[in-house]
Amino acid sequence: MTTNKILYVEDDETLAFLTKDNLEQHGYQVVHCSDGKLCLEQFTAEKFDICILDIMLPKMDGFDLASEIRKTDAEIPIIFLSAKTLKEDRIKGLRLGADDYLVKPFSIEELLLKIEIFLKRSQKSQQRAKVHYTVGRYAFDPKNFLVYNDEEKISLTQRESELLKLFLDHKNEVLKREQILKALWGDDDYFMGRSLDVFISRLRKILAKETGISIENLHGIGFRFKCD
Repeated sequence: MTTNKILYVEDDETLAFLTKDNLEQHGYQVVHCSDGKLCLEQFTAEKFDICILDIMLPKMDGFDLASEIRKTDAEIPIIFLSAKTLKEDRIKGLRLGADDYLVKPFSIEELLLKIEIFLKRSQKSQQRAKVHYTVGRYAFDPKNFLVYNDEEKISLTQRESELLKLFLDHKNEVLKREQILKALWGDDDYFMGRSLDVFISRLRKILAKETGISIENLHGIGFRFKCD
């Protein structure tokens, strides 16, 4: 039985009780908070393995909360649970470094599966990370999610870091979209839409100054990380 610790913030008392109870029945330790400010205080005070965040919260909304969490921990998985259904909200959550975004009402079975997936991915990424890679004029540290040189340091989210590492491990090779999704997110098909493209776009912007590096989009197939 797992002993992973979850930080969970939800201001709906009934939903929070039901969700927390279900997670605890499956062996997780759950610390529940009813507002964003209290959640951030708990995150600062204790060590957690994954964060589950509502968006519409008192005192500090989930987006701001996720942003603050990412400032101090680029690795911890974050799942949004929200009644906000607009595509723009999903994209915003992903850009802030979330690993997934579930719309209410959600299935507790689906939430449990996603928690299991992201905890395994987090553990595996730490175990297999190399010390660093060379990316043009930059060094890439996948363990600490950093792209850096003498002039600047760029922080990546965990998903961005894993994607860049995958590309670097397969330089100048064609990677099918399905290969990338399965390598990074297992059998979960949530990212089969445009969500993967958000991470691709972010990496392109980071590496835009590198003339010898590009991420080629092969329509209907996948991508190729071209590197001289």
